[in-house]
Amino acid sequence: MKLKQKNVNKLSTKLINFLPFLKAGVDELYEEVENISKENPFLEVKNRKFITFGNLKNAITDKIEALSVSKKTFFEELTEQIETSNLFPTSISKKIAWKIVENINSQGYFEGDEEEIAKEIGCKKEKVSSVRERFMYLNPAGVGAKDLKECFLFQLYNMEHLDEKLFSLVKKMVLNLERLEEFTQEKDYKEALNVIKNFKINPAEEFGVVEEIIPEIIIYKEDGDLKIKINDEFYPEISIKESGDDKYSKEKFKEARSVVDALEMRKATLKKIALMIVELQYDFFKGGVIKPMKIKDLADELDFASSTISRAISNKYLLCDRGIISLKSFFSTALDEEISANQIKEEIKEIIKKESKTKPLSDDKICAIVNDKYNLNLVRRTITKYREALRIPSSRERKKIYNLGGEVV
Repeated sequence: MKLKQKNVNKLSTKLINFLPFLKAGVDELYEEVENISKENPFLEVKNRKFITFGNLKNAITDKIEALSVSKKTFFEELTEQIETSNLFPTSISKKIAWKIVENINSQGYFEGDEEEIAKEIGCKKEKVSSVRERFMYLNPAGVGAKDLKECFLFQLYNMEHLDEKLFSLVKKMVLNLERLEEFTQEKDYKEALNVIKNFKINPAEEFGVVEEIIPEIIIYKEDGDLKIKINDEFYPEISIKESGDDKYSKEKFKEARSVVDALEMRKATLKKIALMIVELQYDFFKGGVIKPMKIKDLADELDFASSTISRAISNKYLLCDRGIISLKSFFSTALDEEISANQIKEEIKEIIKKESKTKPLSDDKICAIVNDKYNLNLVRRTITKYREALRIPSSRERKKIYNLGGEVV
């Protein structure tokens, strides 16, 4: 045990010294090494040919090849819809929609800050949230979502001709992707599972935006088994000159060797993460449903700090026969590393739906119910934040609405 701890500490120290390498995306890696080489006469670096989407797709599957065909670009499609859709009827709603589009990444996910957009536009955050929610009715389905579960929910709300019972079951299963086994006894389980399997993980994939992405991990099938390849062809080609005997030369030579070690550790770390993802997501790679994982669990399994894993998956992508997928897509946004934020929001809605119309529940009461049910330690302001994000009025305002015969959820 002591020996293992010693190795972990040694590795962690090296990673701390070279965290920029671990965090850097493909397009930034060469630049990181190049900057060091400018001040190190013993380090020579060349940029190597990238393995990109284009020259990998034929080696993987015809399905991926189809991703490169698009009549309109992703952002052209969004632009046209914002201009012509009745979803954004006012100048302010259009202005907010443009800002949201500016913060949508190449896979279709929203990566901005609603509060910052609100300050920039000069409106309330709730208005920005409201406009972003309307993106669930845009194409491609799922665009503008913050995370995987919300992306699936957006696609669900965009579906037509889905009966109410099946819709409800799919929604519950999406909110509990980590625990799908709890629904196996449901009458429509197989049909609901099939709906979820057909949801897109990357909403923008049909527009070929993924061609700009260089995947770092490649998962492919060979003789029925899943194989892993680290796409290290893009790694900078480094050569180290022989060192002199003076102190300066020895220090720079040591630094040059450390760069090589850091790149190898980066590769080894990604390989370990890939192995764990394949192990935990085996059903997904075989055509099943993706199950969000927790960064903490992966960190514990690999003897890394959660922050190290978080850096390692940042701006990294995986290529498989289901497309190019952000590593972040495999991890859920969690509260207390266990319950997803979306699940708590859904719970708040259900609690308020069932509350007494003559005596609505305060945020303190709702907080106590949620904490008791999920064994959490949330504070009242967290519940208030989520309630406001759902655009549900306070207990006092709800009572007024109920007295007038209205509904709030």
